[in-house]
Amino acid sequence: MSDKPVTLAAITGAHGVTGEVRLKLFGEGVAALKRYRAFCDCKLTVTSLRDDSKGGAIARFAEVTDRTAAEKLRGTTLTVPRSTLPPLAEGEYYHADLLGLPAVSTTGEALGECIAIENFGAGDVIEIRKPDGKRFMVPMKLDAVPEWDDARIVIEALYVE
Repeated sequence: MSDKPVTLAAITGAHGVTGEVRLKLFGEGVAALKRYRAFCDCKLTVTSLRDDSKGGAIARFAEVTDRTAAEKLRGTTLTVPRSTLPPLAEGEYYHADLLGLPAVSTTGEALGECIAIENFGAGDVIEIRKPDGKRFMVPMKLDAVPEWDDARIVIEALYVE
């Protein structure tokens, strides 16, 4: 896999008046984010991080000391290099590893490119954009996506629209 940046969280706004920010988490909760103290591109250093009891987190950065500075960070993503993430078990994946991969059917037909991974509550669903611009979605389950690697995603032909 490449060492592209992987987004772990995004700043959604200020929290209070002392420079703390609210985070939307894209990983496995605050515990997964706590292993990182600095992030790519945004040059922010975490000094404290806690769960907000709503599925997100509250963070304080050394570089942010007031609400105005915290508000200016709204929309900032917190990323780390792919190589710093923990190794995966068999059958696991990071969303960043699937995005941009070409998709082919089990019959060998080129289907397009993976452009998004969504989760509506019942598990991940990948979105494929066909060469003609049309899109379709496939559940990221073994019967629908029997294999994937760093070169392609294979989709069971029965799931292709």
